[in-house]
Amino acid sequence: MSPSQESVFPEYETDTSQTSKLIRKFKETPFVPVGMAGFVAVVGYGLYRLKHRGDMKMSLHLIHMRVAAQGFVVGALTCGVLYSMFREYVGKPKE
Repeated sequence: MSPSQESVFPEYETDTSQTSKLIRKFKETPFVPVGMAGFVAVVGYGLYRLKHRGDMKMSLHLIHMRVAAQGFVVGALTCGVLYSMFREYVGKPKE
């Protein structure tokens, strides 16, 4: 692209690296990284507890781990939606 031509999408050319795009997305939606971190924490804890599950069947342990991880992610996304609705409708002054 020559310097004399203007860019059609200048915001896409400034973010060239994947990490800068990811950081920008995390700033726009702060509950997504919380949900991702919670998911990783629940799965990590579940895998750690897999060794000491006692007489519980493997399939039942995996179902409990899946439900806990999904519950954390759905809860974080719900909080994010409520936060964005609050910021959109209550935080903005009426025109």
